[in-house]
Amino acid sequence: MARLIADPTLVRAAGSLPKVIEEFVGRVNTGDHEISLAVMESPAGWEEPGQTPEFSEYSLVLEGVLRVETKTRTIEVEAGQAVAVAAGEWVRYGTPHGPCRYVAVCCPAFSPETVHRDGG
Repeated sequence: MARLIADPTLVRAAGSLPKVIEEFVGRVNTGDHEISLAVMESPAGWEEPGQTPEFSEYSLVLEGVLRVETKTRTIEVEAGQAVAVAAGEWVRYGTPHGPCRYVAVCCPAFSPETVHRDGG
């Protein structure tokens, strides 16, 4: 059944600087466990701890550049591009070049219990 999701829920972000996460679909805003959909707004210089999540994450950059570091490479994802990171792969996200606005989709839905951040 179709349903309107009129407003997101702000979710607290991990990382070196404040970042805005607006979850439209997911465990927090709609109770969905299969998928999460959020709009992220990261300031220049933001970096989050490395993580090895149990979910796959797909990020579509709307504005700016998102840096995605894995054990084997670093990818600079520009506006109009997307990146896919498989579940179980170590990854670290950051925005060293300036502010960045992007959409993140996680399957299954993001959960603090399944993100497995470094040092946690």
